[in-house]
Amino acid sequence: MSFTKRSVENLKEQVDIVEVIGRVVQLKRAGASHKGLCPFHSEKTPSFSVSGQKQYFTCFGCGASGDVIEFVRRYYNLEFNDAVEKLGKEYGIELEESHSRGPDLEPYYRANKAAAEFFYKCFTEKANKGYSYMKKRGIDPKLLKRFGIGYADEEWDSLHKHLTGLGFDPEMLVELGLSAKRGDRYYDKFRNRVIFPIINTSGKVIGFGGRRIDPNDNPKYLNSPESRVFSKKNMLYGLNLSRKAVAEAGFIILVEGYMDTIGIYRAGIENVAASLGTALTENQARLIKRYTNDVILLYDSDAAGRNAALRGMEILKKEGLRVRVLHVTDGKDPDEFVLEKGRDEFLKLLDKALPYGEYRIEAIRSRHDISNEEGRIECLKEIASELRSYSPVEQDVYIRRVSQDMGVSETALRREIGLDGSAPGSRRPERAEDPEKEPDPLSPVEKDLIRLAILHPEMTDKVSEAFDSLSSDSGTAIISAISDECSAGDGFDLRRVMDGLDEPLRTMLRDIASEDIPIADPDALLADCLSRKRVEALKKKEQMLISMLDGASEEDQGRMMEQIQNIRREIRLGKDGKRQNEKH
Repeated sequence: MSFTKRSVENLKEQVDIVEVIGRVVQLKRAGASHKGLCPFHSEKTPSFSVSGQKQYFTCFGCGASGDVIEFVRRYYNLEFNDAVEKLGKEYGIELEESHSRGPDLEPYYRANKAAAEFFYKCFTEKANKGYSYMKKRGIDPKLLKRFGIGYADEEWDSLHKHLTGLGFDPEMLVELGLSAKRGDRYYDKFRNRVIFPIINTSGKVIGFGGRRIDPNDNPKYLNSPESRVFSKKNMLYGLNLSRKAVAEAGFIILVEGYMDTIGIYRAGIENVAASLGTALTENQARLIKRYTNDVILLYDSDAAGRNAALRGMEILKKEGLRVRVLHVTDGKDPDEFVLEKGRDEFLKLLDKALPYGEYRIEAIRSRHDISNEEGRIECLKEIASELRSYSPVEQDVYIRRVSQDMGVSETALRREIGLDGSAPGSRRPERAEDPEKEPDPLSPVEKDLIRLAILHPEMTDKVSEAFDSLSSDSGTAIISAISDECSAGDGFDLRRVMDGLDEPLRTMLRDIASEDIPIADPDALLADCLSRKRVEALKKKEQMLISMLDGASEEDQGRMMEQIQNIRREIRLGKDGKRQNEKH
């Protein structure tokens, strides 16, 4: 059995050599590396060194050296493919079997490198819109060179002609997303854009991001498609430059995009990288863990950014990383904040990043109007539900804090959580992100919204807005993946969306996509889904009030009953309105 080169490269990207060797060799940190006694020859003084940054081991005594696969091969006396298979099984990484010699990836890397050089020459050798744009953003020429920033000119096929002139196969250029084809004609995929080369930690150019210069050009960002050498879910933009600074600082600042990375790096804060979209993946979390255990998520403060932060926190925490979250104030992007306020103010801002529990509780508070009694009670119930899954120490800390902040007794909050054994929540549930637990099922409304986004990708933004706190984690993750695919600007490809999801979510999406149900009126379906979501929210509110009736005073019971009647009236009106629409 043999495996494709792409599978082997992906495996090496995801597996940490320090962790693998640390299982069988006692390693101690020595500067940026780890040292121990060599397992391949007898020695009393450690001469065996493992570099987490380079993902490479070297013995200065016997000369043994290599990557993680080479270590497993030598240590367990295996053939190369057996070593690959062993690592794949241990880390749950899917491997593609190769029944032939498999494609040579070097031409793909060479083509990307040649394209990067072409873009850089266009950017630096004569006046152009791209250079003017980046100068206006305050980026120093030395930094532009360090990141390899380039410019795609306005010609239709200048890059294609250049690369084919160097002997590269036109069809390979299409696969890499450098060229596109219409009929028999080839043309450049990137035109009139600032170009950001995406470089892996081995120093190879694997893809590109292009930012529009003309506000009328859409999309705003155009990214390389998935290819034999590029998989977005395995990459962090800028980590090739920042990994040493990350290890030295002891934490990484994780942002959303190219300009945020460069803007923060410009201020001398080099421990920064970008997740190439808001949908953080487990593979990216594992990649971060090679260099640090501490992450500050620095995402936009809008609803999409906050939802992405909540999802990202769970993925990072599941991989054993400590995570804090920060949103830049005043509606500014991180690079704008650094440019305007300066390095010192940005460092002060980092100190305000909220830890995991505090951020989740603050997110719950933000969804409720706690200025009135009803909203406050509903908020406290949701916080109590959140705290049930925390450790005893975490519960004690946050119970005290919530009690002080929201004016409720610690005793009442403990009873609501179930710490005295009286409440239904006394038995601590598993977290939704527990890998042993089945993902949340999708509601009928969520399925309709996802089906709408699949069949009409142009409506994805509107569909994303329809997902709110009532939505399941499964539905939110799927629609986020669809949204990221649409924003890539390379045409909607459902297969790429599925590639970025875990198997349970992939199955859910596949089941929805397989339903042969046409959508006659997309706008009408969206309106119907929003109406049904509103009814769901009202029913949830009704049940909450009903559960509060027991133990309430007669005066409070009267007020609550009035509210329940009003809610039921709204639900009937919503259903009647839907029936009227169906008749017409």
